[in-house]
Amino acid sequence: MRCIKLGVTIFIMALLIFSLTIPAEAGKLQQQLVRESMIEGAVKRGTLIVGMSTFVPWAMKDKTGKLIGFEIDVARQLAKDMGVKVEFVPTRWAGIIPSLLTGKFDIIVGGMSVRPDRNLKVNFSIPYDYAGQSLVASKKLAAGFTRLEDFNRPDVVIAARLGSTAAATAKKFMPLAKKLVFDDESQVIQEVINARAHAAVSSAPLPAFQALKYPDRLFIPIQGTFTKEPIGFAVRKGDFDSLNFLNNWIRFTRAGGWLAGRKHYWFETKDWEGMLK
Repeated sequence: MRCIKLGVTIFIMALLIFSLTIPAEAGKLQQQLVRESMIEGAVKRGTLIVGMSTFVPWAMKDKTGKLIGFEIDVARQLAKDMGVKVEFVPTRWAGIIPSLLTGKFDIIVGGMSVRPDRNLKVNFSIPYDYAGQSLVASKKLAAGFTRLEDFNRPDVVIAARLGSTAAATAKKFMPLAKKLVFDDESQVIQEVINARAHAAVSSAPLPAFQALKYPDRLFIPIQGTFTKEPIGFAVRKGDFDSLNFLNNWIRFTRAGGWLAGRKHYWFETKDWEGMLK
C-alpha cells in the first residue's frame, strides 16, 4: 500500500513539474519567434527590404531613374507606417521567390497573385488588391481574332513573362498555342509589336496601355479581363507575427480608402505617363 501511495505522489509531482515547464518553454518559443519575425528584424534594422520586379504600372522607373508605381507606393507606405526606411531590390520575376527564401529581402511586394503552387513555398497575406489577365494582339497576325478560342491553335504564338501568372494563364486557356516566355515584360510586348507573336498575355491594364501606345500595330481582341486573381504580400514560411501585422495593415489602409485611391491613380488614369522616359 505504501508503495502505491509513494508511486501516486511521485506521479503527481512529475505532472505538476511538467505542467509548469510547458508554459515556460512555450513562452521561450514564442519570444524566439517574435525575435525572428520579418517585422521585428526590419524594425530593429530600421529598413524594410522589399523584393520587386518592374512591371507597368506596378513598378517602373521615371525619367530620373527613380522607382514609381502602385507597388512602390504600397511598399513605401507600409515602411512609413512601420516607422522604417524602405530599400528596393529589383529581381527577375522567375527568381523572386527563391531570392526571398534565401534572405535577399524581407518581403515580396510585386503584384504577386496568390496561387497554391506559390503558397507551398511562401506564406501570403490577405489580398490587398485583385488583378486580371488580358490580351493585346498584333494587327498583322491576329486580324479578325475576337475570342479566346481564336488564339488556341497550333499555328498561334503567345508571349508571356517567365514564371508569371500570365504564363500559367496562357498555358491553361490556350494549351494548343506555341508559347514564348521572357524575363522582362518589355520583351514580351516587343514580340507582338514586331509581329513575331500573335498576342501577349499580361495583367491589366498593361495590354490596354500598349494598344493605345501603338495603335497602328496592336489592338485589344477581347475587352476586359478573363481571369481574377487575389494579390498578396509574400513572406517566408512560419512568420505568423508578420502576417498578423500585414493583414491588419491591409484592413486599416483599405478602410481609410488609401489603397483604392492609389489603385485608381495608377490603373484608371494616365496622369503619371509623363513621368516615364
